[in-house]
Amino acid sequence: MTQDELKALVGQAALQHVAPGDLVGVGTGSTVNKFIDALATIKDRIAGTVSSSEASTARLRSLGIPVLEASAVEELAVYIDGADEIDGRGYMIKGGGAALTREKIVAAQSRRFVCIADESKLVATLGAFPLPVEVIPMAATRLQRQFARMGGQARLRLKDGVPLVTDNGQHILDVTGLQIADPLGFESEVNQWPGVVTVGVFAHQKAQVCLLGTPSGVRTLTF
Repeated sequence: MTQDELKALVGQAALQHVAPGDLVGVGTGSTVNKFIDALATIKDRIAGTVSSSEASTARLRSLGIPVLEASAVEELAVYIDGADEIDGRGYMIKGGGAALTREKIVAAQSRRFVCIADESKLVATLGAFPLPVEVIPMAATRLQRQFARMGGQARLRLKDGVPLVTDNGQHILDVTGLQIADPLGFESEVNQWPGVVTVGVFAHQKAQVCLLGTPSGVRTLTF
Protein backbone atom coordinates (compact mmCIF):
# COMPACT_ATOMS: atom_id res chain seq x y z
CA MET A 1 0.00 0.00 0.00
CA THR A 2 1.16 3.54 -0.68
CA GLN A 3 1.64 5.99 2.19
CA ASP A 4 -1.48 7.84 1.00
CA GLU A 5 -3.50 4.61 1.17
CA LEU A 6 -2.19 3.90 4.67
CA LYS A 7 -3.30 7.38 5.75
CA ALA A 8 -6.76 6.77 4.33
CA LEU A 9 -6.90 3.43 6.17
CA VAL A 10 -6.24 4.95 9.61
CA GLY A 11 -8.43 7.95 8.86
CA GLN A 12 -11.36 5.62 8.28
CA ALA A 13 -10.46 3.47 11.31
CA ALA A 14 -10.57 6.53 13.57
CA LEU A 15 -14.35 6.72 13.09
CA GLN A 16 -14.59 3.77 15.50
CA HIS A 17 -13.52 6.19 18.25
CA VAL A 18 -16.28 8.71 17.48
CA ALA A 19 -19.62 8.03 19.18
CA PRO A 20 -23.00 9.50 18.21
CA GLY A 21 -23.43 12.96 19.73
CA ASP A 22 -19.72 13.48 20.32
CA LEU A 23 -17.93 16.80 20.10
CA VAL A 24 -14.76 15.92 18.19
CA GLY A 25 -11.39 17.65 18.26
CA VAL A 26 -9.76 17.63 14.84
CA GLY A 27 -6.03 18.01 14.24
CA THR A 28 -4.06 19.15 11.21
CA GLY A 29 -2.13 17.53 8.40
CA SER A 30 -2.36 15.14 5.48
CA THR A 31 -3.40 12.13 7.60
CA VAL A 32 -6.03 14.18 9.40
CA ASN A 33 -7.39 15.31 6.03
CA LYS A 34 -8.24 11.66 5.37
CA PHE A 35 -10.03 11.52 8.72
CA ILE A 36 -11.97 14.69 7.89
CA ASP A 37 -13.11 13.12 4.62
CA ALA A 38 -14.26 10.02 6.54
CA LEU A 39 -15.93 12.16 9.23
CA ALA A 40 -18.05 13.80 6.54
CA THR A 41 -19.85 10.46 6.05
CA ILE A 42 -21.21 10.63 9.64
CA LYS A 43 -21.44 14.41 10.08
CA ASP A 44 -25.15 14.25 10.92
CA ARG A 45 -24.41 11.98 13.89
CA ILE A 46 -21.95 14.21 15.76
CA ALA A 47 -22.55 17.39 17.77
CA GLY A 48 -19.77 19.27 16.01
CA THR A 49 -16.01 19.76 15.93
CA VAL A 50 -13.29 22.01 17.28
CA SER A 51 -10.43 22.52 14.84
CA SER A 52 -6.72 23.05 15.51
CA SER A 53 -5.95 25.15 12.41
CA GLU A 54 -7.39 27.47 9.80
CA ALA A 55 -6.62 24.83 7.15
CA SER A 56 -8.60 22.11 8.93
CA THR A 57 -11.45 24.52 9.64
CA ALA A 58 -11.72 25.33 5.94
CA ARG A 59 -11.76 21.65 4.99
CA LEU A 60 -14.35 20.76 7.63
CA ARG A 61 -16.68 23.58 6.61
CA SER A 62 -16.30 22.80 2.91
CA LEU A 63 -17.70 19.33 3.69
CA GLY A 64 -20.59 20.69 5.75
CA ILE A 65 -19.15 19.67 9.13
CA PRO A 66 -19.95 22.21 11.87
CA VAL A 67 -16.93 23.86 13.54
CA LEU A 68 -17.24 25.45 16.98
CA GLU A 69 -14.88 27.84 18.74
CA ALA A 70 -12.77 26.17 21.42
CA SER A 71 -13.85 28.86 23.91
CA ALA A 72 -17.49 27.86 23.40
CA VAL A 73 -16.88 24.22 24.40
CA GLU A 74 -16.15 22.95 27.89
CA GLU A 75 -14.85 19.50 26.92
CA LEU A 76 -14.38 17.33 23.84
CA ALA A 77 -14.97 13.58 23.83
CA VAL A 78 -12.02 12.75 21.62
CA TYR A 79 -9.18 14.42 19.75
CA ILE A 80 -8.01 12.85 16.48
CA ASP A 81 -4.65 13.97 15.13
CA GLY A 82 -1.51 12.70 13.45
CA ALA A 83 2.10 12.76 14.62
CA ASP A 84 5.52 13.30 13.12
CA GLU A 85 6.90 10.75 15.58
CA ILE A 86 5.37 8.61 18.33
CA ASP A 87 7.18 6.33 20.77
CA GLY A 88 6.11 3.23 22.64
CA ARG A 89 4.68 5.25 25.53
CA GLY A 90 2.41 7.47 23.44
CA TYR A 91 4.69 10.50 23.58
CA MET A 92 4.89 12.40 20.30
CA ILE A 93 6.64 15.05 18.26
CA LYS A 94 4.12 17.20 16.41
CA GLY A 95 4.13 20.49 14.55
CA GLY A 96 5.36 19.64 11.07
CA GLY A 97 2.29 21.48 9.83
CA ALA A 98 3.01 24.48 12.11
CA ALA A 99 -0.23 24.03 14.11
CA LEU A 100 1.33 22.67 17.32
CA THR A 101 0.05 25.35 19.71
CA ARG A 102 -3.59 25.01 18.73
CA GLU A 103 -3.18 21.23 18.54
CA LYS A 104 -1.96 21.16 22.13
CA ILE A 105 -4.84 23.40 23.25
CA VAL A 106 -7.46 21.15 21.66
CA ALA A 107 -5.72 18.02 22.97
CA ALA A 108 -5.82 19.44 26.50
CA GLN A 109 -9.56 20.05 26.10
CA SER A 110 -10.25 16.43 25.13
CA ARG A 111 -10.90 13.38 27.27
CA ARG A 112 -9.03 11.09 24.88
CA PHE A 113 -6.27 11.55 22.28
CA VAL A 114 -6.30 9.12 19.34
CA CYS A 115 -3.20 9.40 17.17
CA ILE A 116 -3.46 8.28 13.54
CA ALA A 117 -0.25 7.60 11.62
CA ASP A 118 1.50 5.24 9.27
CA GLU A 119 3.96 2.81 10.84
CA SER A 120 7.01 4.84 9.74
CA LYS A 121 6.17 7.33 12.51
CA LEU A 122 6.74 4.79 15.33
CA VAL A 123 10.20 5.30 16.88
CA ALA A 124 12.17 4.04 19.87
CA THR A 125 13.32 7.54 20.92
CA LEU A 126 11.96 10.92 19.84
CA GLY A 127 14.22 13.36 18.03
CA ALA A 128 15.08 12.14 14.52
CA PHE A 129 12.28 14.32 13.11
CA PRO A 130 13.18 18.02 13.44
CA LEU A 131 11.46 19.27 16.59
CA PRO A 132 9.12 22.21 15.87
CA VAL A 133 9.03 24.99 18.45
CA GLU A 134 6.66 27.93 18.04
CA VAL A 135 8.42 31.08 19.23
CA ILE A 136 7.87 34.81 19.58
CA PRO A 137 10.00 36.30 16.77
CA MET A 138 12.08 38.62 18.97
CA ALA A 139 13.29 35.60 20.98
CA ALA A 140 14.24 33.37 18.05
CA THR A 141 17.97 34.10 17.93
CA ARG A 142 18.42 33.71 21.68
CA LEU A 143 16.47 30.44 21.64
CA GLN A 144 18.70 29.13 18.85
CA ARG A 145 21.66 29.67 21.17
CA GLN A 146 19.84 27.97 24.04
CA PHE A 147 19.12 24.87 21.94
CA ALA A 148 22.77 24.87 20.80
CA ARG A 149 23.82 24.51 24.44
CA MET A 150 21.68 21.34 24.56
CA GLY A 151 23.42 19.99 21.45
CA GLY A 152 20.64 20.93 19.04
CA GLN A 153 20.73 22.96 15.84
CA ALA A 154 17.69 25.25 15.57
CA ARG A 155 16.79 26.73 12.19
CA LEU A 156 14.06 29.25 11.45
CA ARG A 157 11.38 27.69 9.23
CA LEU A 158 10.98 29.58 5.97
CA LYS A 159 8.19 29.70 3.42
CA ASP A 160 8.86 31.25 0.01
CA GLY A 161 12.15 32.60 1.33
CA VAL A 162 10.72 34.43 4.35
CA PRO A 163 9.93 33.25 7.90
CA LEU A 164 6.77 31.16 8.06
CA VAL A 165 4.05 32.84 10.12
CA THR A 166 1.76 30.56 12.12
CA ASP A 167 -1.99 30.99 12.58
CA ASN A 168 -1.02 32.71 15.85
CA GLY A 169 1.29 35.23 14.14
CA GLN A 170 4.49 33.62 15.44
CA HIS A 171 7.53 31.84 13.95
CA ILE A 172 8.76 28.23 14.04
CA LEU A 173 12.20 26.91 14.92
CA ASP A 174 12.97 23.36 13.74
CA VAL A 175 15.55 21.70 15.99
CA THR A 176 17.73 18.77 14.90
CA GLY A 177 20.40 16.78 16.72
CA LEU A 178 18.38 15.95 19.84
CA GLN A 179 17.63 12.60 21.46
CA ILE A 180 14.64 13.14 23.73
CA ALA A 181 14.85 10.28 26.24
CA ASP A 182 12.71 12.06 28.86
CA PRO A 183 9.86 13.70 26.91
CA LEU A 184 7.96 14.84 30.02
CA GLY A 185 10.99 16.53 31.54
CA PHE A 186 12.10 18.01 28.22
CA GLU A 187 8.66 19.49 27.49
CA SER A 188 8.40 20.96 30.98
CA GLU A 189 11.86 22.55 30.74
CA VAL A 190 11.60 24.07 27.26
CA ASN A 191 8.11 25.42 27.87
CA GLN A 192 9.60 27.59 30.63
CA TRP A 193 12.07 29.35 28.33
CA PRO A 194 11.06 32.97 27.74
CA GLY A 195 9.87 33.40 24.17
CA VAL A 196 8.74 29.80 23.66
CA VAL A 197 5.02 29.66 22.84
CA THR A 198 4.85 25.86 22.53
CA VAL A 199 7.37 23.07 22.13
CA GLY A 200 6.31 20.29 19.78
CA VAL A 201 6.84 17.48 22.30
CA PHE A 202 3.42 16.14 23.29
CA ALA A 203 4.12 14.33 26.55
CA HIS A 204 1.75 16.04 28.98
CA GLN A 205 -0.87 15.73 26.22
CA LYS A 206 0.14 12.25 25.08
CA ALA A 207 -1.89 9.79 23.02
CA GLN A 208 -3.99 7.15 24.77
CA VAL A 209 -4.44 5.22 21.51
CA CYS A 210 -2.45 5.08 18.27
CA LEU A 211 -3.86 3.65 15.06
CA LEU A 212 -0.89 2.68 12.89
CA GLY A 213 -1.38 1.99 9.21
CA THR A 214 0.58 -1.10 8.10
CA PRO A 215 0.53 -3.13 4.87
CA SER A 216 -1.39 -5.82 6.76
CA GLY A 217 -3.99 -3.43 8.16
CA VAL A 218 -4.46 -1.13 11.14
CA ARG A 219 -2.40 -1.90 14.22
CA THR A 220 -3.81 -0.49 17.47
CA LEU A 221 -1.49 0.56 20.26
CA THR A 222 -2.80 1.61 23.67
CA PHE A 223 -0.84 3.51 26.30
